[in-house]
Amino acid sequence: MKWIEYRFDSLPSTQDFLQKKRSEGQNMLAVASVQTTGKGTKGRRFECGEGGLWLSALVFHENAPAKDAFLMMSRAAVAVCKTLECYGLTPQIKWANDVLLGRRKVCGILTENELSGSQIRSTLWGIGLNVNNSLSDELAPIATTVCKRLGKPLDLREVEERLLENLLAPFSFEEYRSRMAYLGEEIPFVIGEQVKYATLLGVNERGELLLEEDGKTVAYPYGEISFARRSKPNLTRF
Repeated sequence: MKWIEYRFDSLPSTQDFLQKKRSEGQNMLAVASVQTTGKGTKGRRFECGEGGLWLSALVFHENAPAKDAFLMMSRAAVAVCKTLECYGLTPQIKWANDVLLGRRKVCGILTENELSGSQIRSTLWGIGLNVNNSLSDELAPIATTVCKRLGKPLDLREVEERLLENLLAPFSFEEYRSRMAYLGEEIPFVIGEQVKYATLLGVNERGELLLEEDGKTVAYPYGEISFARRSKPNLTRF
């Protein structure tokens, strides 16, 4: 695939940059050495210091049904995992859009699909991968970097090339499902203001989380796996 490439020493957000250029109808790639206002899901700020891989990729589709919206996000998560596996690492996916190493976050993904009728016209992926960057004191206990796990820095351009190659490679949803973290484990699951416990069974192609409740499989389309402490008073067990 041919890209129109944009590279910056510093940029507020690669995602915002390409979002503004979406109307041009071209496949585009934006990469920044530093993002000053990196975007995460649900409007969260994403820390993007020098040494990490911060990019957004915009791809236009010829035939992508709207029902496959979650598959676009899962494709990106698998691409990140395959890239890390090239370096002998064993990443896992925390539903829906985080990639973990040693159960610490190493990558966040933001996927924004543009719909046209029953089709996905384009997908804008924002991928933030901690490679050689340092982590703030706030993030250090819950996040990690590839450099830290390997004990050596990597060539960022090489990591980028492998990631983009994997992003555009043939993909099956089973590749996402098989890499999910916490499978078969009891997890805290946030629904609204409540935190409940259930056994994680997996996820379906619509992105619904499958949990075991009273011996039955229940699909939840909304919610978030959290690391809430069991001692919190508002916990309700399924």
